[in-house]
Amino acid sequence: MTQHHSTLLVLALCSALLSSPLAAKKAEPLSYQTTPVSVPAVHTADSSLVLSMEQIMADPDWIGRQPEAAYWSADSSQVFYQQKREGSELRDWYARPLNAQGNGTPVSLAQLHTLGSETAIYNRDRSLQAWLFEGDVFVRLLPNGAITQLTRDNAAQSDLQFLLDGRLAYREGWSFYAHNLVSGQRTELVSLKTEDSPKAPAVPSGYLAQEQHKLIAFIAKEQQAAEQRYQAKQQLKQQNNSLAPGAFYLGKGMQVVAASLSPKADYMLVSVRKASKRNDNDIMPNYITANGDIAAQPVRGRVNDVVPAPQRLLLLNLQDGSSTELSYSSLPGYNEDVLAEVKAENAKARGEKYKSEKVIRDIGLMTDWYWSQSAIRWHSNGQQVALMLKALDNKDRWIATLDFAGKKLLPQHRLHDKAWVNYAFNDFGWLNNSDTLYYLSEETGYAHLYVKPLKGKAKKLTSGTFEVANPVLTQDDSYIYFQANQSHPGIYEVYRAVLASGEVEQLTKLGGSTSFSLSPDEQKLLLNFSTNLLPNELYVAEAKPAAAVTRLTHTVSELFKQMPFKAPQIVAVPSSHGEQPVFAKVYYPDNYQQGEKRRAVIFNHGAGYLQNSDLGWSGYFREFFFHNLLTQQGYVVMDMDYRASKGYGRDWRTAIYRRMGTPEIEDLADGVNWLVENANVDRNRIGTYGGSYGGFMTFMALFTQPDLFQAGAALRPVSDWAYYNHPYTSNILNTPAIDPIAYERSSPIYFTQGLKKPLLINAPMVDDNVFFQDVVRLVQRLIEQENINFETAIYPVEPHGFRQPSSWLDEYRRIYKLFEQNL
Repeated sequence: MTQHHSTLLVLALCSALLSSPLAAKKAEPLSYQTTPVSVPAVHTADSSLVLSMEQIMADPDWIGRQPEAAYWSADSSQVFYQQKREGSELRDWYARPLNAQGNGTPVSLAQLHTLGSETAIYNRDRSLQAWLFEGDVFVRLLPNGAITQLTRDNAAQSDLQFLLDGRLAYREGWSFYAHNLVSGQRTELVSLKTEDSPKAPAVPSGYLAQEQHKLIAFIAKEQQAAEQRYQAKQQLKQQNNSLAPGAFYLGKGMQVVAASLSPKADYMLVSVRKASKRNDNDIMPNYITANGDIAAQPVRGRVNDVVPAPQRLLLLNLQDGSSTELSYSSLPGYNEDVLAEVKAENAKARGEKYKSEKVIRDIGLMTDWYWSQSAIRWHSNGQQVALMLKALDNKDRWIATLDFAGKKLLPQHRLHDKAWVNYAFNDFGWLNNSDTLYYLSEETGYAHLYVKPLKGKAKKLTSGTFEVANPVLTQDDSYIYFQANQSHPGIYEVYRAVLASGEVEQLTKLGGSTSFSLSPDEQKLLLNFSTNLLPNELYVAEAKPAAAVTRLTHTVSELFKQMPFKAPQIVAVPSSHGEQPVFAKVYYPDNYQQGEKRRAVIFNHGAGYLQNSDLGWSGYFREFFFHNLLTQQGYVVMDMDYRASKGYGRDWRTAIYRRMGTPEIEDLADGVNWLVENANVDRNRIGTYGGSYGGFMTFMALFTQPDLFQAGAALRPVSDWAYYNHPYTSNILNTPAIDPIAYERSSPIYFTQGLKKPLLINAPMVDDNVFFQDVVRLVQRLIEQENINFETAIYPVEPHGFRQPSSWLDEYRRIYKLFEQNL
């Protein structure tokens, strides 16, 4: 049996053991599997090899260079993907025909513009494909494949859009153009100017100016001529259709957030806000520079300093040149004091009393850094538009449509969350052939898929204790494809909802982590699949249930295949603080139940809202290697998806609201108890470590529960949330101006006096995510408290995610030394 077939057979057998029917009702108990699971090895490893720190922390090229950014060709016959060039940060493009063998062939630089793009668009009858390459516009005629380059200039185009009349629209800056593909004529549709509207020449105000115009004939004559020229220009614009339409002037000091053109090119929706000015004090010193000087690099603002500006939503009529500001007052809850309880608690702490009153909330489009989809979605017929709006206090998300005649928003859906509305699961849009919306919502506690007619009630298409993501609608509205972790929180497969019947069909059963891309002809799925032991590779299958899966790429190195890596088991740790268990990876050494009680380490993943105890390949692959090395040394290792982690529903996500560092450490304590009771671990020989959010957790564990662990390593850690960024932190803790209690309750710098056990603090100095300042302030506080239980290692050239193998090696040698000396 070939390696290819044996791999798929193992995966299929594993998945068959794990699959279960779709869960149904909100009130039902947890429906996914909680017994220990792991994906078997798919390569034959050499068990005699001893892992070395030098090898596992080396440049990851030794693992293999996995496919990246893969997408379909326009004719659905091949896929394109990038692969890192060995020993370089550069990427090369490869073409992999479905009917070929091997990993495909490199695409020459001279041919890159012909590939299309992952974000390519199609006209309504799918006879044309358009895409951008290096800021220029290309069009392919289907099915013969002939390519036309429409632009070749230094004015980068963006936001491609086929109009209903066949023209291709795009923008340059904030000017929008339509290109006639038959005549070649390019027409400016609308230009947005962040300036005040020009006015007719007028006599300057003031005594001296007035007298000058009365006394000097030349000045009066020039004034009259200027007025005549202005009037003549206005008349020409009104009476001559060959001229471009007049610009829309949005006001000086304003910033365009987003603008979206109707497919009929008759309307445009524009969101604007006051332009914010950078704080010159937001800098990061860089001590290792090419010229030997210290560089002060600009960085993001702190949540304490950032005050997001509300957005004004404008409807521009491109036919008559009128502009109407749309009111948010039709949105339910637009004037609720949603932070009344928070404000009252903080007022009480100050010895004051808070009186709740109606307040007009700041609202704008859902256009945050973590979301790439447009928040303005026009129906393909150009007659309807839907918008996704959010309150800047993070407590509400609305979907609204527009009454063009009444020029007002019509609310279609409100998602309110007392904690915060998730920055994931916000996909939405229109069905192609009816006035019906589809969208994701966490309203029942898990992200599920809904459809809603404009004048009807919403219908839930999926249900159960799992999360739906990345919905993709077919052109004929037959199916919505999506990814979900239905059978187990750590197993992601591809499903589709049959819109006619409401039935949900499972399409893949691979047993690890599977994402997908639907082919342009909607007949095939490009799958990106991985397991705990196999980095991601590309596969293809027909877009139907139980279809055979064919592997397209084999990019893992022979050296990696020989390594004696073992997959962890995924276990469900009983929680002492709720019914839902804490899912965790556990790495076991050989014969761990025999002999003396074992040492153990608990790893804390970063990001907070991230899932690491799943069955796919982890972004924390170096940690995966390190944990295998530790098991060879006799350690037991646990990697927990503590509360706040992704993949387990809304309540798990929001458990940390206003109290970061409390539920997570309670979960770590449950993990310690589980290791002692189930894995032959000595309670007095357990350490912990983690980076970023995991470093924050290490701080909180050692500071607030000093007897829980015997040592800890905090890497690139947050010490004071008031210094972190606004988009992430204000969701969870509100803002320091409104909710200082939450910040003081959640920031490690307030609890340093609790440190009793050895602490290693590793800090990159050019970290523009968690600033080096976080470590500096906390270390100074420990010094002032005369605490000697810590050591600090700095990394002068490293950002938040290390880049140099020497830095990775140094960091993990220090972590290993800490555990060896103290456990």
